[in-house]
Amino acid sequence: MKRLTSAGAVAIVATAGLAGAFTGSPAGAADRAAPLPASGFNQPAAVQAEQALTAKTATALGLGSGEVLKVRDVVKDADGTEYVRYDRTYNGLEVVGGDLIVKRKGEVIGEVTYNRGAKSVGVATKPTLSQSAALTKAAKTADFKATSNKGTLVVFVTPAKPVLAYEVVTTGVKADQTPSVLHSFIDAKTGALLDQDDEVKTGTGNSMYSGTVSIGTSGSYSMTDPSRGGNWTTDLNGATSGSGTTFTDPDDTWGNGATSSRQTAGVDAHYGSQLTWDYYKNVHGRNGIFNNGQGARSRVHYGNAYVNAFWDGSQMTYGDGASNARPLTSIDVAGHEMSHGVTEATANLNYSGDAGGLNESTSDIFGTAVEFSANNSSDPGDYLIGEKININGNGTPLRYMDKPSKDGRGSVDCWSTSTGGLDPHYSSGPLNHWFYLASEGTGSKVIGGVTHSSTACNGATITPVGRDVAAKVWYRTLSTKLSSGSTYKDAREGAINSAKELYGADSTQCKGIEAAFNGISVPAGAAACTGGTEPPPTGGNLLLNPGFESGAVNWTGTSGPITNNTGRPARTGTWKMWLGGNGTTSTENEAQSVSIPATATSATLSFWIRIDSSETTSSTVYDTARIQIVDGSTTTTLATYSNLSENPTYVQKTFNVTAYKGKTISVKFLMNEDSSLQTSFVVDDTSLTTS
Repeated sequence: MKRLTSAGAVAIVATAGLAGAFTGSPAGAADRAAPLPASGFNQPAAVQAEQALTAKTATALGLGSGEVLKVRDVVKDADGTEYVRYDRTYNGLEVVGGDLIVKRKGEVIGEVTYNRGAKSVGVATKPTLSQSAALTKAAKTADFKATSNKGTLVVFVTPAKPVLAYEVVTTGVKADQTPSVLHSFIDAKTGALLDQDDEVKTGTGNSMYSGTVSIGTSGSYSMTDPSRGGNWTTDLNGATSGSGTTFTDPDDTWGNGATSSRQTAGVDAHYGSQLTWDYYKNVHGRNGIFNNGQGARSRVHYGNAYVNAFWDGSQMTYGDGASNARPLTSIDVAGHEMSHGVTEATANLNYSGDAGGLNESTSDIFGTAVEFSANNSSDPGDYLIGEKININGNGTPLRYMDKPSKDGRGSVDCWSTSTGGLDPHYSSGPLNHWFYLASEGTGSKVIGGVTHSSTACNGATITPVGRDVAAKVWYRTLSTKLSSGSTYKDAREGAINSAKELYGADSTQCKGIEAAFNGISVPAGAAACTGGTEPPPTGGNLLLNPGFESGAVNWTGTSGPITNNTGRPARTGTWKMWLGGNGTTSTENEAQSVSIPATATSATLSFWIRIDSSETTSSTVYDTARIQIVDGSTTTTLATYSNLSENPTYVQKTFNVTAYKGKTISVKFLMNEDSSLQTSFVVDDTSLTTS
């Protein structure tokens, strides 16, 4: 089931027994070749160990009363750094989109990424809309006849703020035989449809597509692979529900390479599942779809002439294609469907907006990587999706990664602000294009017997870093940086930071990953393939580290507000001072001592500030930020901002501080927040200049 989230990181100092501040990152050797996961890593045991720490972690993060964490996934680097994914509940309600990622080493927390910056998810939990009204609204939006329609209250994190909503799950079967488990989120006050997401993600022995292959079976000649977590393959025999019957054979020789044997499609599906298992295990150190060593089922012969394949949250299912003549069980399609499961178990990318395209493209990327990894002469690696299954009836593939728009169906080559409005199979185009550019670069070449040709959206000539590098960078991005509501901009930030961690900030690999994102027109953000810190102040600015690009250096006060968390944007660079945003009773401050020369004829303090708030009142002050000058024992407040002072873009504020010439003063930013609903005061590019 997909959930909404997006990334942003904030450095914190842990409390309640999680002491210290971890500032390190995975050692990025310039030529790292080994998989990142630690040797012998036991993911289920790691999840259990982290679950025992959730109460302390919630306290350390300053989560509000009623917020409870549950560990969903743990990724561990070879140096011991862990990326722990948590889901949240609030007063017993599931918080859809309230997940977060904590980067830690031992019990020391370094960074946390929040869904859409939602550090606080507190809302009033009494609905004004009836559940029956929500059920009716959801059923009307489904494009199939509902066989079941059930609802429950949740907290739903929108891009603006968390709201109380009904999550309505409507099940049924669409006209094309595809099952649907549709989740609709209905505002529990206004009745507005906030979002929808379908659990069923459609994609497109002697095997039909891969020649004679070896497949893993059990000693009793069952199509069950004990060496790969018990992966097993069943025959639905035209049914559209149920588990199907596990294939068996008396002599362990399966299929005949044609549809006249029902086993043939089973061989292809089973072979694809073992190739995908081996790829993730050998390249990324992942132990099965859910990283817990457990296999998954593949069901073949679904429906009648069903021209599709899908992942439904627990298993892969394959139709037999038009006239039941071309089962959708080729290597890249099998890798594609299983990779939907990997996405669900990691970033849990939603199936709408930009995230939908990232979700679908992730399956294309790893389906392609599996195809190359298989090195099968009957189905050599290329950057075409579904070229073997003839889904279009004219021998053309379903998608082209080198030039996505070549499909003629609506896929786009370049990202734009309208990309998120497309069907996920078309909004996947820019990331597919990125993967090709990063892997193979621009220009024309023959790959897998197929001529590929690609140009960058910005007209640049792009030098490739190689498919293996691009795939490793994207897997790390998926597993440690992205959440379900992530955007293409988040993908760029995450991929560049992942490349820096893997290969180094000044590496050829990092610069190639960055260039490929330029090549699909995703605008630059904070992440860049460069090192170093902010240079000393120039132009008469008396404040040191005025844009916070060196972290908390030169500033003193509360640990945490000076951050590179992407949950709120910096005005320039990567770092800023983010005060508040907690939604709990808290006080934060940052200050710097500065001497104003006695010879100055004027002195001016300025800074840029943006303010957003989840407070709903337009007349009551709940949260405040004060800008103060501390002169010895005297504190003077220059200005006070509050939840009533919202401005969604940065605004510059300027104050005359000439009265303090000849003195050493402290410039102080002080924030006070009450016990509910966050207000964020974000400051950047400070200066104190004289003339």
